[in-house]
Amino acid sequence: MVNSTYIRELEGDHHDGDHHGNATNETYVDPDAEIPCPDIVKKAAVDSGMFNWDTNKQGIILAAFFYGYITTQILGGVLAQRYGGKRLLLFGIGWTAVLTILTPVLTIYGDFPALVATRVLEGIGEGVTYPSMHAMLSKWAPPLERSKMVTSVYAGAQIGTVLAMPISGLLSDYAWESVFYVFGALGLVWSVMWIFLTYDTPDSHPRIDPVERDYIQASQGLLLAKKGSLRTPWLSIAKSLPVYATAVAHFCNNWGYYTLLTCLPAYLKYILKFDIKSNGALSGVPYLVMWMAMIAGGLGADHLRTKRILSTTGVRKLFTAVGFLGPAACLVGTGYIECDAAAAVALIVIAVGLSGLSMAGWGVNHLDLAPPYAGTLMGITNMIATIPGFLGPSIVGVFTYKNQTRKAWRNVFFVSAAVYVFGTVFYCIFGSGRKQDWAAPVPAPAAAAAAADKEGGRGDRDEKPAAQDTKL
Repeated sequence: MVNSTYIRELEGDHHDGDHHGNATNETYVDPDAEIPCPDIVKKAAVDSGMFNWDTNKQGIILAAFFYGYITTQILGGVLAQRYGGKRLLLFGIGWTAVLTILTPVLTIYGDFPALVATRVLEGIGEGVTYPSMHAMLSKWAPPLERSKMVTSVYAGAQIGTVLAMPISGLLSDYAWESVFYVFGALGLVWSVMWIFLTYDTPDSHPRIDPVERDYIQASQGLLLAKKGSLRTPWLSIAKSLPVYATAVAHFCNNWGYYTLLTCLPAYLKYILKFDIKSNGALSGVPYLVMWMAMIAGGLGADHLRTKRILSTTGVRKLFTAVGFLGPAACLVGTGYIECDAAAAVALIVIAVGLSGLSMAGWGVNHLDLAPPYAGTLMGITNMIATIPGFLGPSIVGVFTYKNQTRKAWRNVFFVSAAVYVFGTVFYCIFGSGRKQDWAAPVPAPAAAAAAADKEGGRGDRDEKPAAQDTKL
């Protein structure tokens, strides 16, 4: 798609000689200079694409998605709370699928500006998806099954990546446009299935087993308000330290995620001279390991809660800490690897896997703190957590611009590790797994009173007002 020959000619080859090709190190050798790593794999020939976009334009194209994505997070949560997550998620996926199909035509005729605009519009549609999913999960997940249900749902994104990468490679060998047509069409097929197979609540599902429906509703321990009747307690949310703790953890998680899966491949390519993206088998391994870790984390978290080995608060803090401190240690270790690409890839896989465990911590926490407002809380924290998508690459650029050295990249890893550690400390101090005292649905006085009477302590031992949250 992108003309790689144009980029090489534009950026030029960087040698350590003068303009005449004479070596400049014949008279002086810097004893502190790093010895470049040798090429590990032979560079494959790359077909030139039809678009002459330099790396700066490519960066703008990639970032354009986030400009749209960040704008609809809170709105998505509020709309899902008011109208239900099913229709909103249908809009998000269906809208993006249509734009994906149109991307080749718009790009061919509109070039760079058209693609940037399309990416922004796709981000606007995708921005409602996570809040919508959390809103639906809050209605369907019994308290003691929240971890495994949430992690199972979001782990699907990792499997999607594992499958999409090799399929995209095969399709692009035929025609780059086919990648957009095929995945856009799959999105439309999914949308049709979504219409007929899903429902916002157990009570609205016509084919659910009555026993299962009664179990889910009884385990919720509250009277769910009807769609459109909830009034969001914005002031209480703004004053809630556990909400801030979840938002900080979400931000730190995304910072580390972007570093691990977007910046580290650049380190492997430019410093260790190993292009992991060119190896189809290796490129999907980190995502596969993350999928397994997320599933295992969800099952393990709910086991610890069901057996009362740890409280919900303790479980959330444990999995967040392991999922943050493990990758932090791997990042620091990566900074001290000389030219051992195999060790670097191993550390990346371990780090990504451990980071998947944190989803059973902070990732489920929205449903613990305020089930009726879980979609809105996810919108708030995910909006904040989108910032690393802009800021992270800029920080990397500050350290590595015209300075592609192991020392410069070591500073990148130190910053990311420090972010992970800060997130761990903040969340472990201020995080909570207890339902907050402002979290009862209060649409109208009668409904609010009914919800309070119905609640009566029927959840697990962490389903209590926040004021009683004195035990880890």
